[in-house]
Order: sequence, then C-alpha cells, then structure tokens
Amino acid sequence: MFASLAPYVSSIPFRAALAVGALALVGATAPTAPPALTTEQLSTRLSAAIENLKTLRCTVKAQERIGGNINQTRSTMKLTYKPLRIYIKNQKGVEVLWVAGQNGGDAWVYPASFPYVTLSLDPKGKLMRSSQHHTALQAGFGTISDLLRTTGLRQDNSFSRSFRLVGDTVLQGRPGYVLRSDYPQFRYVSYKAGKNETISTVAERFGCGEYRVVERNGLSIGDNIPEGKVLQVPNSYGRRTIVCVDSKTYLPTVVQVNDDKGLFEKFEFSDVVPNQNIPLAEFTKDYKEYKL
Repeated sequence: MFASLAPYVSSIPFRAALAVGALALVGATAPTAPPALTTEQLSTRLSAAIENLKTLRCTVKAQERIGGNINQTRSTMKLTYKPLRIYIKNQKGVEVLWVAGQNGGDAWVYPASFPYVTLSLDPKGKLMRSSQHHTALQAGFGTISDLLRTTGLRQDNSFSRSFRLVGDTVLQGRPGYVLRSDYPQFRYVSYKAGKNETISTVAERFGCGEYRVVERNGLSIGDNIPEGKVLQVPNSYGRRTIVCVDSKTYLPTVVQVNDDKGLFEKFEFSDVVPNQNIPLAEFTKDYKEYKL
C-alpha cells in the first residue's frame, strides 16, 4: 500500500536550484532596469530576504533529474516560519501538511489515490524522500540561501564564493538580476567516511546535497555509513548555477543547477506573496478546503 504512494508523494517539489542561458530569461520588453548593485550587495540582500521571511505563499514549477529522466511537477505552497508550518498541494491533488510540534514530527499526507486515506509519514523518511532531491522541510528558499553561505564544516568554500552578478533579466514582467556560478572543476571525488558519518554530514561537508550522495553510492535514505567506507561524492553543488532574483523583493524567481550530466534541477517561482498574514486555520488538518 505504501509503495504505491511513493510516485505521488515524491512528485512534490521542495527546495530550489537552476541553470539557464541568460538570453532565454530576458523578456521581450524590459521595464525600468533595476538599481546597480555589486555581487556582494545582491548576495547579502538575497540571503537577508530569505532569512527575514515570516510567511510565504507561492507556486513552484519544478524539474528534477531522477535516474536519468526529468520529473516535472507544479505545486502551491504556503509556509510560516518560527514556528515552521508547511502546506503543499501538487497538480495531482496530493496534499502535505507539516506543523512543528504536532503529529509526533510526522507529516499528514493525502495521496489523492487508493486507499484515499490520510497517512502520517516521516518527512525525512524513505517514502517521502523517494525519487526527489529535497525534503518537505526544505520547502521555500532555504536551500538557495545554503548555496551561497560558507561554513567551517565545508572542506572547500570556493563554490559558494564563485557566484557573480552577470546582468539583468525580466521574468513574469518583473525586472531582476542574474546571479551565476560557473564552476568547471565540478567532479566526483573519493571520500572515506569517518566515525558516525551520515548521508547528511557528508552532504554538508561537501555542500553537494544528499540526493547525489544517495544515488551515486547506491544508498537509501536513513542508511548508516560504515566507518572507512569510500564514497563517490560531488565536490560542490553544480557546474553552473543560475539564480534569478526579483529586484523588488530580492527573493528568487528561478533557480537552475547544471552538473556534469546537464540539467540537475530547476525551480521557477510564481505568485510569490511574502510576509502577508496566513490564518492559522490553514495549517490545521481539518481546514475546510483540504482533504486531509
């Protein structure tokens, strides 16, 4: 019964990253050009805009490479931060609700398919992580901010430092900026796991995300990694990464990541409404518009 849910649950996109040609992003008629900024100023404003979010509504069109194929989904999301509450519904009618401190840490999931009953599932577990790059808890823009930050845990912070402001763009009739990382040294490297190593700690050490670690090494979500096991791990998140940033909100509108095989993932954000009140009733399982 649970296995039949994986294609539906895993089709919900969570998290952000993209790489497209700048010409493809520019609209036919450009509004007033956005103010001139430096790369550092744009990166700072982008990170601050994400970190200062209190609430968020948006629609996300996602493309993720899974097993050599590109999976495409479209979802509506609404979130509150501090405490974190997340509601997501995709184009197939699958609904996910997760609220900090409730349901024993599990998400409520309506599969929109047989047996048409709401399930409680671990948002970090195999069923909800099957065939997708990110978890429901990474909904919104958190991962994009992570791409730009440097940490003491990273073996090499050169990827985060490689982003450059390369020009302006117009998306959905709104002016914005194009922030790009060209990282031709992207490659898989050998890494010997240390004591108490997990997929998460390896991904954080290299800033590469968990999905590629799992896929390349034949692992499953939740697997323990034996000390001394040699893994093949990407040395960064991508070969080319492009982030389009709205010049008014400084929030991402498109994020795309390409690696050695081409398109890895792309997320397009529309109908973005930040920091407007969302009634708490919309984060309850019994809300009248949900099938949960």
